[in-house]
Amino acid sequence: MDAGSADDPGPRPDDAAAQPVEVLEELLAARGEQLLRTAVLLAGSRADGEDLLQAALERLFRRWRTIRGDPEGYLRRTLYHLAADGWRRNGAWRARLGLLGRPASVPDGTDAVDQRDQIIRLLSALPPRQRTAVVLRYWEDLSEAEAARAMGCSVGTVKAACSRGLSRLRELEQTPQPTGRTA
Repeated sequence: MDAGSADDPGPRPDDAAAQPVEVLEELLAARGEQLLRTAVLLAGSRADGEDLLQAALERLFRRWRTIRGDPEGYLRRTLYHLAADGWRRNGAWRARLGLLGRPASVPDGTDAVDQRDQIIRLLSALPPRQRTAVVLRYWEDLSEAEAARAMGCSVGTVKAACSRGLSRLRELEQTPQPTGRTA
């Protein structure tokens, strides 16, 4: 009945009682919305965020037997790594994200939607590492050490990326954003 080792204090995803589907269902029921919001912010759109989260879940499921500890930590780290891989592979991601910034032709009076769109537009203008650091620290509310582990870098790199990212966001907020319309 002993599925884990004596020096492994927490339940492992590959324990006999912890079936992958059951654990993933529980994880998504408890944290699915937060994970999707993070994926949307990292990817730039809801559709791309859903695809990113799906790819991370597929990778988690394939690697289930090798994961030690909390599967959510593995899933979050995979999300950030897949997003960074996508940014490196496709330098044209900024062009696609520009479509999110188009203002509605008729204001509908929902300030929350306008603020969310502005945040996504501003974040899309940041370099990938700065965007990831800002999302992890201020959206996900991770500590510097947790963000550094998720990004696979040092705490100093997270601090520098956050500082530069926030500075750049302040600059961008002061400049008029293009609407995508021509005169």
